[in-house]
Amino acid sequence: MERTRVAVYPGSFDPITNGHIDIVDRSLRIFDRVTIAISTNGDKGGSLFTTKERLEMIRDVFSGHGARIKVDSFSGLLVDYADGVGAKVIIRGLRAVSDFEYEFQMAMMNRGLKPEIETLFLMTGESYFYISSRLVKEVVSLQGDVSGLVPKSVLQRLLQKFKA
Repeated sequence: MERTRVAVYPGSFDPITNGHIDIVDRSLRIFDRVTIAISTNGDKGGSLFTTKERLEMIRDVFSGHGARIKVDSFSGLLVDYADGVGAKVIIRGLRAVSDFEYEFQMAMMNRGLKPEIETLFLMTGESYFYISSRLVKEVVSLQGDVSGLVPKSVLQRLLQKFKA
């Protein structure tokens, strides 16, 4: 019996960007299933979108992927969550060298906590390496155009948030 290859792609996804989508699409070439997991550990009112809104946006973006994509949220240790959903790999996207030090530190901590769970780093596609959720929100707040950086459904929600 062949084992199902499952990975977790964690993040805040506030909001999900085309860079995130690139990482998920490329992960699906390697894994049978990918769980996109919104971490709620840092949610102390600093997010633009609620966890529920982010879950809805991500589900909408990946609605055509069927059972290969699961969208969820979690609090607590990422390695405990990954273990609980049967994932042996945590996917992390890297945009620039500046991301690496933090991500490497987290990967080593996770390895110390649960050595059976690996971290896989994927470089963001060259078209997306400068995109971050933080920058997207900042540009939209200043009435800038981010239509090429996020899916249309996410752009609509961003525009609604900043009109309110």
